[in-house]
Amino acid sequence: MKRVLVIAYYWPPSGGSGVQRWVKFVKYLPSEGWEPVVFAPEHADYPSLDPSLEAEVPSGVEVLRGPIREPYAAYRKLTGAKSTQVTEISSGPKTFKQRLSLWIRANLFVPDPRVGWVRPSVKRLKKYLAEHPVDVIVTTGPPHSVHLIGQRIHRDLGIPWIPDFRDPWSKMYYLKHLPMTGRTWKRLRAMEQDVLDQCSTVLACTPYMQRDFQAMTKTPVANITNGYDQEDFSGPVPAADGFFNLVHTGLFAADGNPLVLWKVLGEMAAANPAFRAALRLRLVGKVDREVLAAISASGLADHVVSLGSCKHADAVREQRSASVLLLPLREDPEYRPILPGKLFEYLAARRPVLGIGQEDGAMAEVLTETDAGITADWNNAAAVRSFLETAWQQHLAGGVPATRGVIAAYTREHLTHRLAQLLSQVSRENVAG
Repeated sequence: MKRVLVIAYYWPPSGGSGVQRWVKFVKYLPSEGWEPVVFAPEHADYPSLDPSLEAEVPSGVEVLRGPIREPYAAYRKLTGAKSTQVTEISSGPKTFKQRLSLWIRANLFVPDPRVGWVRPSVKRLKKYLAEHPVDVIVTTGPPHSVHLIGQRIHRDLGIPWIPDFRDPWSKMYYLKHLPMTGRTWKRLRAMEQDVLDQCSTVLACTPYMQRDFQAMTKTPVANITNGYDQEDFSGPVPAADGFFNLVHTGLFAADGNPLVLWKVLGEMAAANPAFRAALRLRLVGKVDREVLAAISASGLADHVVSLGSCKHADAVREQRSASVLLLPLREDPEYRPILPGKLFEYLAARRPVLGIGQEDGAMAEVLTETDAGITADWNNAAAVRSFLETAWQQHLAGGVPATRGVIAAYTREHLTHRLAQLLSQVSRENVAG
């Protein structure tokens, strides 16, 4: 059996479905003839955790740990940042301390605040690999500093290396909110270019990212999206509770606050007593205070059921019992190529999905292809209202019917099979070379 070393910052992962990507790959790779070895930080400052996902990992998988230096404790002490805030990198107003800390983060921690993990990790892994060789190395980011680990090992030891991009790098939507100097920006772009040019193959998480990266380098660029695990969605669908449940799972950031949705819901609730009595907004995961404030301003505060962070299995149960699944994207042009990881779990839940974002973006493409829902622009109140009114009428008729689109291409087993083929190809090319 061939061996692949996976270098991942999030392990055990947070509850976000995007970073479950490699938990699921590791789960299914052995059945494809690949033995995964995972290298992850020790005592990392994760934003959230779902330890229950460790049960997904086969018992024989070797997990290596290496110490990491991170500035987040100092940042929280300096700014007084509260744990309820999903992100401080946004266009919103900031205090002097927040502006200062962002300048430090932008210009002294390049490409990101986890860069202190690079040097000790390279040293530790080179020693490990001398005694325990592998056929391929995969680094998965963000944080994109992990790619610097793979780059240096690839350069020094010649092991084939694939950087996996779950999100863009220099085109990431929030970078424009960081006060980077021109010199810093040039340095970050040079890092990205070196990674793209020096690796064996680039792996992108969406077709849009694949096209962007391919335009930047002569290195082959593959695309394997996120997906869903059929095992997570087995068993009977939870019984309906009689309410009209609009469900959102995962981080709910201020930059993705769907004001048009709250406005339409507030108007529908004010005009229809039956709708008002049945409406529930079930929020699973961390929610920014701006989102809760906007909900309250629309007269919907009493309709919120805030469940906070919970186990992945509980989030799946909420998804499967929803009347409508909510998937607002951050209102940002750079978000067009991104496919949120939870989109694929929403597909597997077989409930109607109301997306809010670019109507010509990657998410809209998938929702149309699978006939799972719609994507309405942030200002398209008519489309949002029409979708919700249809779902409400279906609810009154006995429940929202399950969506029936073809989604088999997004199963974790199928995607892992494609990954194994890519790993084998890169390994063979290295031997042939």
